[in-house]
Amino acid sequence: MTLWLMAGLLFTPLAWAVLTLLLDFSKGRVVTWLGILVQVLVSLGLWAAVASDGGFLYLLGGWQAPLGIELRVDGLAVTFVLLTALVAAACGWHASIYLDPGKPWHRYFWPLFWFLWAGLNAVWLGGDLFNLYVGLELISLAAVGLVALGGQADALRAAIRYLMAALLGSLAYLLGVALIYGQFGTLSLAGVTDLVSNGGAQSNLTFPLILMLLGLALKTALFPMHGWLPPAHGIAKSPVSALLSALVVKASFYIAARLWLDLGGDLGGYALAQLIGVLGSLAVIWGSWLAFRQAKLKQVVAYSSVAQIGYLFLLFPLTWGVTDAISQQAQQGITLQVVSHALAKAAMFLAAGNLIMSVGSNRVDALAGVSRFLPFSLFSFGLAGVSLMGLPPTGGFAAKWLLLQASLASGQWWWLGVLLAGGLLSAAYVFRVYRASFIEATDTDQFYHPSRSLEVIPMILALLSLGLGLVAEPVLSVMSLPFEGGSR
Repeated sequence: MTLWLMAGLLFTPLAWAVLTLLLDFSKGRVVTWLGILVQVLVSLGLWAAVASDGGFLYLLGGWQAPLGIELRVDGLAVTFVLLTALVAAACGWHASIYLDPGKPWHRYFWPLFWFLWAGLNAVWLGGDLFNLYVGLELISLAAVGLVALGGQADALRAAIRYLMAALLGSLAYLLGVALIYGQFGTLSLAGVTDLVSNGGAQSNLTFPLILMLLGLALKTALFPMHGWLPPAHGIAKSPVSALLSALVVKASFYIAARLWLDLGGDLGGYALAQLIGVLGSLAVIWGSWLAFRQAKLKQVVAYSSVAQIGYLFLLFPLTWGVTDAISQQAQQGITLQVVSHALAKAAMFLAAGNLIMSVGSNRVDALAGVSRFLPFSLFSFGLAGVSLMGLPPTGGFAAKWLLLQASLASGQWWWLGVLLAGGLLSAAYVFRVYRASFIEATDTDQFYHPSRSLEVIPMILALLSLGLGLVAEPVLSVMSLPFEGGSR
């Protein structure tokens, strides 16, 4: 059973990608609907298997490392697999209605969508450093193609800028992988961790680890390396922006977090951990301020992504030199933040796409009067914003509450100011959008009314983000399941 589940996650998305490449938009849409159903069922099956029996290492083809490909299937990995299935299914459903089938280049959305999904699953389940790189590259190339979809000059410029940043980050990561392989003779992350824990040349691992973290930080758009993100997320089609913000930037952070938790705790210093935390804090403040000042709606949401990403990097100072209980609390808070942000930001981008379609403009001031004619999408936007603010009972509140407790318990009280200021600034840019939408500029209905399905999709995602705080405990119980050290 496990074999079929793994094959369904890793290989069937590639099959769907190749199949949709041969079809037009409408036929590719039908194939994609079938593929989404399969992927969601397989993701639920693997999540249930790990929740019931615990995690495990899976050796692809039965080959042992270092020759074979090792997959790490634990609670955190299957949680992200399921999150990807939910968000990608919503974005695929939205794109099937939102994109114009009459434009021939839109047919390429489906194969790029499936290549992206395959790369994401490869990263969540990857257990060796090189194949994590392969997954990252597949994600980056598919994401760049999605940003450039349509071929407009602004989209091409943003895609090329994204490509340059992604390649530079990947090269830094790959160089670190090569240095680690030269030293330890294995690419297995678990194998390297065992060697390091047994006293294997820890001092020589510091430089490659920092190099890899630097490359991954660039790909995650950590301040001040975030310049490529707002143009790419802002210019892309709304379903693409939702995928990029909700899932793509999380993949590189996921790898960085795995490296830090497995290797960095004993090798990194206090100064390094605090520096990363400070950069994350600056991202929260600066990104939120820029989001508040943007004239275009999608740029507001894009700079909001820069800010929300900053919270994730508090993982580094809050897990260095602390007790296991505090470290676990911080990890749970960051994981909830990732999941909550993915759901909320996907909802926000999709709702923003509906609003832009309705008023025929991307400008915030063009939303005047839309509250009377598109309240459902506006309400979805607001619910997602509530989660970003960290108000109860949302998943964002549960995440920030755990981070607040970890900050106090570890004696790092200064991060509290970041958590509070970030929430207030999030409220400022969300309420700015609401203020613009309630201005009455006309008494006539001059707005386009999108399909009801387009409005339902972001609402579902926003409600999931809202309800995550109510079911945080059972979700965290699965997230914390480790792999047992055995293999299948």
